[in-house]
This record gives sequence, structure tokens and C-alpha cells, in this order.
Amino acid sequence: MPIDEDPIVRVAARGEGVTQSGRHVPLAAPGDRVFGDGSLMPGPHRQVAPCRHYPQCGGCQLQHLDDAAYARYLVDRVEGALKGQGLDASIRAPYLSPPRTRRRATLHAERRGRQVHLGFTQAQSHHLIDLDECWVLASELFALLSPLRGLLAAQLPQSGRIDVHLALVDQGVDVVLHGRLGEGLAATEALTAFAQRHRLARLSIDDSYGAEARWQPEPVTITLGGVAVPMPAGAFLQATADGEAALIAGVREAVGDAPAIADLFAGLGTFAFALPGKVYAAEGAREAVLALQAAANAVQRPIFTEHRDLFRRPLTVAELDRFGAIILDPPRAGAREQAGELAGASVPRIAYVSCNPSSFARDAKTICEGGYRLDCVQPVGQFRWSTHVELVAAFSR
Repeated sequence: MPIDEDPIVRVAARGEGVTQSGRHVPLAAPGDRVFGDGSLMPGPHRQVAPCRHYPQCGGCQLQHLDDAAYARYLVDRVEGALKGQGLDASIRAPYLSPPRTRRRATLHAERRGRQVHLGFTQAQSHHLIDLDECWVLASELFALLSPLRGLLAAQLPQSGRIDVHLALVDQGVDVVLHGRLGEGLAATEALTAFAQRHRLARLSIDDSYGAEARWQPEPVTITLGGVAVPMPAGAFLQATADGEAALIAGVREAVGDAPAIADLFAGLGTFAFALPGKVYAAEGAREAVLALQAAANAVQRPIFTEHRDLFRRPLTVAELDRFGAIILDPPRAGAREQAGELAGASVPRIAYVSCNPSSFARDAKTICEGGYRLDCVQPVGQFRWSTHVELVAAFSR
């Protein structure tokens, strides 16, 4: 090896390659060789990025990695977070969602002269990348981008930017436009005509006062565990259907055959509807709780809901001990308060679903200090080629 050669040995949390000497190199892959003059020799784990917008588009950060290196990155993120808290666990091979399967996304739109640009923002910038192609969005979502540019060309003001939230639901594509658009009868008729022409499931406008449906020919639902659940506009949905299935499989394995389960941060019921037996579902978002309960009532499932802020009012030890298993699926901040209560509980099994290895590891340490064992962790790469890492972990007492 030349004296000035420094090989890339891993990928850091933000996606840079890290050399043996600790140097961070943007867009480098494990096995690449970096020389003293800054030049780089590609290694065995580098691939040609499939998308023409990479690496400018911030929607992806890791398209230059092959699947083996991307999977290793996911494992390293989880392993590093756990080691930072003094924990060790069996980490399984990651599940990777295929390209072009993302069923929800929030894009941005802005006017530039007579044209409207629509896409993700550039990495570490507010500059908007106008998408001509996308290797992560489901084809049904990407097919709407060009028509949406035409609609927004007549609706957007001369300056400013709006967010465009897209989601695949049972009836087709659900669209929420966040921001101020044109007013008056002509603008309203144009929105309705667009929704009809493209057979949207729903078209809503949220001008900071909440989403208002402007077109909804029938109730919008998302099927979870075989049950059609009412879908509030802009509600949380797992990024890919197959990634959701991988998380559900991990949760089922973790909770086993417990006859009564508490699903905390339950959302619309992604896990509640996938489980047999009695389920108590707690969620802080009121619309989600109402949708979950309505769906459970319609099919007579033994799911009992509570509108509860689990950050301010976590389940107590006495409440937790009524169940045979607990499921946690908190937002990125984790569940510090609830983890503290779990540490003192005697419930035999816990499934923890996370989208942030750092907050997960912090909470896992608290739970383990209470006498639980972290049995295994299953990473899930739903956000293909991004630095976003999801996982499901199993704890037992």
C-alpha cells in the first residue's frame, strides 16, 4: 500500500466515508482508497448511483453504496448507538426496502418565473431540486409530479414555497398541499377538476389552520392488518408496505402469544390490528385515536383506545403490569418517560420500534438497568439510500 494511501473503513452517521486514520471523506464507500492529494480510487462496495439527481438531491445520501455496504451502515448505526450506552445485543441482517416503493413523502414546490419546481431540497441546503426522475418514490406518486407542476403554476403566488404531502392509500393517492394558494371560484374549480382528472383519493389544503378536504369522493382508508382504517389527511404511515411488514414481523416475534398487549404510541393501529387477542392502544394524536377506535368497532376487534399524552402521562408501573407484553413505537425523540416506568415493571416482554438509534439506545439502557435483557435488534431500511435508520428490538425479563 502506498505510504499516502488511506482506505475507507466505514460510513459515518451522516453518510461520509471514514478512513483508517479517521479522516471524513464525502461520498466515499468502504474499500475506496483515498490519497494524499485528495484523489479517490473506487473500491468493491462503490456503485454507480442510478439517479441523475444524486448527490445534489437531499432525498438520498447513500446511492453510491452497494447493498452490502448500505446494510453494513445500518448495522453500524445501531451497534454504535448501543455501544455508546454500554449495551451489546444480537443485531440481525437488515431488511432493505426495494427501490421505488416509498408510499409517502413530503416534497416542496416553488415558482421560478413561469415554471414550478417540485422535489426534495438539496443536501444541507434550502435549494430545491426539480425532480425529473426518482428512484425511491412509488411510481403512482412520481406520476403525479408533472401534473402537479401544471396545477401549481396557476395556483402558487409569485414568491414563497409550499409543501406537497403525498401518500398511497386504499383509494389511490392522497394529496395535501400545505401553504397559501390561489383564492376564488376559478381556483377552487381548478383544484376539483385536477382531482377528478387524476382520480385522486383526496385533495386537501392546509393553510396553517388544519387540512381541509377540497375533493373526497369516498371515505379515505388505509388497510392495516386486514382492516380498513379511516386515514386522516397527512397522518403518519410507515414509509413502505414491505418495511411495515418487516416491523410487524419483529413485533409479533417479540411479544409472542401474550393474551393482553399494550400498544403505546399506537398511531392508526399498525401493530394493534396485526395482533390477536386484546389490545390497549394509547396515542396522543386525537384524530388517529378516533380513526383506530372507529375501525376496531366496525370489525368488532377487542381493541380499547385511550387518547393519552405518553410524554406527560406515561403508563405507570401498576398499569403496565396488567399486560403480558408492551409495544413502544415513539417518535424520534424516543420515550424517556415511559422507559423509566417500564424499568420498574414486571411485564415479561417488550417490543420497541424506533426511527432513531440514539434515542432508542438511551431508552434501552434505562430498560435494561431495570432488569430486562435486550435479546435482539432487527434494523429496517425503509428509507432506501438515506441515513434514516429504523429498527425493532425485543426485550425480555
